Amino acid sequence: MTDTPPDNNNQNQQITQAAIEPDSPPEDEGFAESSTSSYCTSIRSEIRNGRIENGRVYAAYGRNEYGLPVDDYELDRIDMNHEKYTLLQNNKLFLAPLPPNPQKMLDIGTGTGIFAIYLADMFPSAIVLGTDISPIQPPWVPPNCQFEIDDAEEDWLYPENSFDYIHGRDLYHSIRDWPRLIGQAYSHLKPGGYLELACVWPVPKSDDGTLPKEGSAYVEVCDTFQEIAARIGAAPDAPWSYRSWMAEAGFQNIHEHIFKIPTSPWARDPRLKKVGALELVNVMEGAQAFLLRGYTANLGKTREELEVLLAQMRKELVNQRFHSYVSFVVVYGQKPEAS
Repeated sequence: MTDTPPDNNNQNQQITQAAIEPDSPPEDEGFAESSTSSYCTSIRSEIRNGRIENGRVYAAYGRNEYGLPVDDYELDRIDMNHEKYTLLQNNKLFLAPLPPNPQKMLDIGTGTGIFAIYLADMFPSAIVLGTDISPIQPPWVPPNCQFEIDDAEEDWLYPENSFDYIHGRDLYHSIRDWPRLIGQAYSHLKPGGYLELACVWPVPKSDDGTLPKEGSAYVEVCDTFQEIAARIGAAPDAPWSYRSWMAEAGFQNIHEHIFKIPTSPWARDPRLKKVGALELVNVMEGAQAFLLRGYTANLGKTREELEVLLAQMRKELVNQRFHSYVSFVVVYGQKPEAS
């Protein structure tokens, strides 16, 4: 965890497992088929229903546990954040200079699917695929938009050189091996295609010194979020390495954009004032979601302790004398054109 952006300059052992004993096959073949279908249905249901912890619903699929819930409260927050980011980027859905008629596009960690849906509407020529470890996307989508349950940290099974654009946003607490993910994106982009990664770096700052360095519950909440990320191996400062990781993977024409998100509507600029209002709601209503699982499971603290901290944080944030902001980092790079 840092309060400033990081500087970017026994193999022969045999293990024998016990044989798996087969279940007794039913005598009726029709029953066997029905039983198998029923079992697969129950697995799908388990993935769809998720796991309930501390009154919140979490994804039940994926190589690594995702720290944030996937219930209705969280879905509303994700959709609100989409509007916040679009407004922050001057009403731009993305920043990479995409061609006018892309054919295939991928949104990893799509969440509610809102980005993929807007992308599909914008590019009717393209098939837009959104993937996530939780089936929380809506059933009614544009005809050129589709969703799949998939873990981006596993091996990608798509054909290589097949996507014109790959996007990932706010994948904090999700990815454990960023270079591998970025390398897979490189392999699966067409020559000339773009990868775009965007994420908040939740370390608050202020340009006028109004944010106290000590004794602030809001700062403690952000520090705790970063500590949880470090505990689970999720690289809390990952956004500041996107640029270097893309370069190492072979991307060219890499561009980094850093936006300031006011943490309340304290900014004079009308657009940033609205962004700040959305961010205030995001933190006031979403902080429990950010912290609850990691606070109890990884830091060994109680939900009651967290609620006390969050109550103190909310008192601070409604007072707009703290002119604080967090950074939103967007980096995109292009796979070189075929020679």
